[in-house]
Amino acid sequence: MAQSTGSVGTQTLSLVDEFILTLLNEESGYFHQVPGWDLNCAVAGAALAELSLRSRIDTDMDSLILLDSDKTGDPVLDPILEKIAADPGHGNAQYWIERLAVRAESVVDLTLERLVSLKILEHHDGDFWTLARTGWQADLHAGSLEGTAAEFVTTRLSRVLFSDEIPEPRDIIIICLLNTCDVLRFIFQLDEEAEERVELVCKMEMIGRAIAEAVEHSQAGPLLRRVSLTKKIPSVRLFKMLRSRHIRDGNLPALFAGLTEEYGPVFKIKLPFTKPLIFLAGPRTNRWVHRNGRLYLRTGDYFADMEKVYGASGVLPALDGADHFRLRKAMHPALSRGKLESRLDDLLAHGRQFLSDWKIGDSLPATHVCRRLINSETSPLLVSIDSQDVIDDVIVYKERALNTHISGLLPKFLLHTPGMKRRSTLVTEVRDRVQSVHTPAQRSGCPRELADDLLSLHMSDPQFLPEANLGFALSTPLLAAMYLGDSLGFALYAMVSQPELYERIRGEADALFADGDPDSEDLVGPATDVTRRFVMECMRLYPSVPASIRNVMNTCVVEGYELPEGMRIHIFTTASHYMEDVFPDPYKFDIDRYLPSRKEHLSPGYAPYGLGTHTCLGFRWMELQLAVNLLLIARHVSLELSPPDYKLRFNPFPSMSPSKKMRFVVAGLREDLG
Repeated sequence: MAQSTGSVGTQTLSLVDEFILTLLNEESGYFHQVPGWDLNCAVAGAALAELSLRSRIDTDMDSLILLDSDKTGDPVLDPILEKIAADPGHGNAQYWIERLAVRAESVVDLTLERLVSLKILEHHDGDFWTLARTGWQADLHAGSLEGTAAEFVTTRLSRVLFSDEIPEPRDIIIICLLNTCDVLRFIFQLDEEAEERVELVCKMEMIGRAIAEAVEHSQAGPLLRRVSLTKKIPSVRLFKMLRSRHIRDGNLPALFAGLTEEYGPVFKIKLPFTKPLIFLAGPRTNRWVHRNGRLYLRTGDYFADMEKVYGASGVLPALDGADHFRLRKAMHPALSRGKLESRLDDLLAHGRQFLSDWKIGDSLPATHVCRRLINSETSPLLVSIDSQDVIDDVIVYKERALNTHISGLLPKFLLHTPGMKRRSTLVTEVRDRVQSVHTPAQRSGCPRELADDLLSLHMSDPQFLPEANLGFALSTPLLAAMYLGDSLGFALYAMVSQPELYERIRGEADALFADGDPDSEDLVGPATDVTRRFVMECMRLYPSVPASIRNVMNTCVVEGYELPEGMRIHIFTTASHYMEDVFPDPYKFDIDRYLPSRKEHLSPGYAPYGLGTHTCLGFRWMELQLAVNLLLIARHVSLELSPPDYKLRFNPFPSMSPSKKMRFVVAGLREDLG
């Protein structure tokens, strides 16, 4: 099916491929929205139409007939053909569309995977897609245009809609499906003449008419669209929750795992003097949030007060839709794993400089020292400043703001005490420092970083990224030191408290640094296998951001429970980390979970970085920085817990961090840091 034409490939796409491509909206990184059942019917219709064009079936207004049961070689089409062959001569197109619609989700998944593998689409973290910029020649059906496949398909359809050309059957079918789903007018600007042309085109081809009418009739069926009677959301008894040992040790993911197993995936907790808090937890709700959250949930409502604290409006955590995707794309290159790999020498140098102050016998407060270590690396790498003199106060202010305006644990006036007012000015000070070192002369010859990208975006589109937002945006690396530093603290505890794993990580570190500093290739291969799996298990057991908050913007039903518009929900994405059916023996620290033979993390139950469109933008950078720091510390320093029998406790708010009572003692220095 594929042919080589020099450096450019030619590939035949199916109707399903082309239908999905035409739905892509590059501005938002997702697809023009079609209601779920309507989309399922349209996808099933596209698959049947493709089988008809391949002479496997024939269909008209009244019947669908199997002509040839031989496999097509297409993993999307062959299971559908097999079902039809098992029940030949039964039903018409509408019957089969309704029967196959339940498989549409897997059809879409397979189609997207195929388009990515063909380098037609690129998949981005957060389930965003864009057209691949590879000059893919789309001479698919006796055409001669070059460009991306999606551009070719839309150009082909444009010719049909805005000229008198006689269209090919496949183009008629795609137009019929898009028109039936009521998205054609969002893809093309249709005037009255074009709309008349659409009506004419949709009558030109019998297969297209039959499929489109079957889809339309299936969409209209109220019995298929009706949701079963929604269930009453169960209420958790507060006194029972307060008796949990996990409340005492602060382990919220474990607490909510237990509540989910007892009360189900949706439940509420009534606290004194507040409205009931609604929670979603477990792998099924994780999957729903990841796939459907962008349609029903938004972040801006709950984050609005937090934005005001920083004098900003429209920062990344508060954005949804196309604006969110645009800002993610602008920030992604500077926060990618590849960018950190290119700065590996600088990362190691900053890390060694920080460790050089450690002396034998030093007692290190885990949370404080780990946050400062991470900031000593990220601040120079991302914004080219030294912010060690202000990092502690910046974090104190951020934590107080979260506890007053997000979690609501403290009254808001506590953010306006004299000490907090003084700290609030540091965000502006950080912004001014960054801008002062980012003049053209000072940046000449320097590697491009996050601050460069943000300042360029501000200059090119000051309305999208106004000056008022720069303080928050440019202080992001300092704020990230809180979360990443806490993750490092958890990882060091896990390493120091498990001597066997400590020795294995130390062995990898010694081999890695034996002949000098490693390069980026050494960090992704078998040389760091133990360390990488160790980091993954730390993120499972000790996620620094265990939950997210959203407001329902469109009424929806999740696991049989109705969530009305305007409801605020708390999504405990990491509760599944402690659920037996997702991670067997969940309280056991087991890095073998991530071996190819088990792959327990390859499910929506593993979600240490969030899910959906707001998945942590820099999580791949984060994983690498954690691994490098563990290897660096294991190579140069011997640490012990203080006291030696310390049992981990969590500080759960505003994010999950190690108890401030946890300390490490420098028991020895292994290798010269000079």
